[in-house]
Amino acid sequence: MPPFYPGIAPLSPYYDGFILDVWGVIHDGVALFAGVADCLDRLARSGKRFCMLTNAPRRAYAVAKAMQTMGLPEPFTRDIVTSGEACHEALKSRTDPWFARLGSRCLHIGPERDLSLLDGLDLTLTKNPAEADFIVNTGPWRDEETVADYEPLLAACAGRRLPMICANPDLAVIRGGKRIICAGALARRYEELGGDVRDYGKPHPAIYDVCLRRLGISDRARVLAVGDSLRTDIAGAEAAGIPAALVLGGLHADEFGATAGQHADLAKVAAAATAANVHPAALVPALVW
Repeated sequence: MPPFYPGIAPLSPYYDGFILDVWGVIHDGVALFAGVADCLDRLARSGKRFCMLTNAPRRAYAVAKAMQTMGLPEPFTRDIVTSGEACHEALKSRTDPWFARLGSRCLHIGPERDLSLLDGLDLTLTKNPAEADFIVNTGPWRDEETVADYEPLLAACAGRRLPMICANPDLAVIRGGKRIICAGALARRYEELGGDVRDYGKPHPAIYDVCLRRLGISDRARVLAVGDSLRTDIAGAEAAGIPAALVLGGLHADEFGATAGQHADLAKVAAAATAANVHPAALVPALVW
């Protein structure tokens, strides 16, 4: 059973830096969680460094602006690493052989708000698989959609063997209290259809190296990752050799019985962690001090 703490304060003395997930830890896609701004302020006043790491398929500036609109003070949004930013850089540089062969005609699966990922890139957008060279998948066009809604499109793309960039490996998130699918769910189905997929973001450990450089901390044992997903946040941190704290009130809240102000069932938490083959260093109810 991982140890449970009421907040970040008891953990703070043991770490110099923190890597914080965004969706499910900072906000729910609509509003900031209570206590988050206070917790970040106390970390800063304690001399602790932190950056945010998110599988958001958008540029960092777009994620920062969204959180500022929700009421998070601007100084707390200056250090953000996004999977969308990493994808943008890979598409821009084309130094990776996989990216070098993609071509310039892009079929974008995802809402208009994610188009910042493609800002400044010399690409031609198309909605027709027959005209595309590759796919950029940032998630469903509408929150209420399911993977099944995309079956005809994915099948057509797979038939043409179009490579897919998945800019958000998450399978689902909770937006305003409702579970919605993410790009990762579409990407996994595309793989089942024989599609070639390149994931960017958590749980792949390379993106944590970017965070460590931002923090200026080389000793991974002195950095704590904080996230709400066993599959991406906790598994990704472990793969990178970084201890992680699991937020119980996020993605797994229903599974853990942590909704409507209820305390999580820690036996269920332990069972889920065992099933996912991950080992959180700590459990916290939320990102509170």
